[in-house]
Amino acid sequence: MHTKLTILDYIALVLLAVGGVNWGLVGAFNFDLVAGIFGHMAPVSRIIYSLVGISAIYTIYILCKLPKR
Repeated sequence: MHTKLTILDYIALVLLAVGGVNWGLVGAFNFDLVAGIFGHMAPVSRIIYSLVGISAIYTIYILCKLPKR
């Protein structure tokens, strides 16, 4: 049985990937890409950070609904 991903699932996964890349850059080079593009704690940056956090929580839900093998 395969679980079909919805458009919301894909959006959450893309946002989670963006957040992961951003954290990788912070860890490796002390460079925050989101802050570099939109400004440190600018409203747009805060929205992006919030969406990435919500996506992480939603991705946990996606993982829980996957069929067990």
